[in-house]
Amino acid sequence: MSQIYHSTLIAPIYEKVKSMILNNELKPGQKIIQEKIASELGVSRTPLNKALQMLEFEMLLESIPRKGTYVKKISLEEMLDIFDVREGIEEVAARLVASKHDPTIAIKLKKIFDPFIGIEGKIKVTAYRAADTKFHSELINLAGNKVLSRLYFFDNLSSKITQMGLVRPPEETLVEHLNIIEAIRIDEPEQAAKEAAIHIRISRNLIAELIKESKELQMLE
Repeated sequence: MSQIYHSTLIAPIYEKVKSMILNNELKPGQKIIQEKIASELGVSRTPLNKALQMLEFEMLLESIPRKGTYVKKISLEEMLDIFDVREGIEEVAARLVASKHDPTIAIKLKKIFDPFIGIEGKIKVTAYRAADTKFHSELINLAGNKVLSRLYFFDNLSSKITQMGLVRPPEETLVEHLNIIEAIRIDEPEQAAKEAAIHIRISRNLIAELIKESKELQMLE
């Protein structure tokens, strides 16, 4: 009985601290002050420590010997790895979704971006980031493939994607999202897969270019 109680106590603490990381309340590189967080959440140190261990296992936190626990920074190299995997996963997801020939799916996906269509000037990044996260999660869910969902949601890929935020400005990616949705609307699985792959690959190539520039600068120093 005590083990069950202990487990149920840890879960909401884990979810709350994870949410704080993904919402940038706890920023990359920030040190985790356990006393402060325990006080804010109204919990004791023991279940908090267990929750932090779970988040470290998920690579959202990292322990540095003799220094403490910090919110893990995502390196450009890790971002590149993530986008390499994303391209394959989301290409498959878009193909599966378009293969369903369900007219309600495109309507549902387009509603996510309706608030940003036709906006003059800059799109509000915070709102668009939430829409972007929702769109990609919905795409995976609507594919209806359990293995795909497992890779995306339970192997921490979705958390890492959320933590990274937007790689490119909304004005640049909005049309790419709409291209994916249009291919799904007209029941073109291969076109949907192609548009999804292009969308991810452009961001992936931008990250690769940043890594290249960073290495070239290091060589000049």
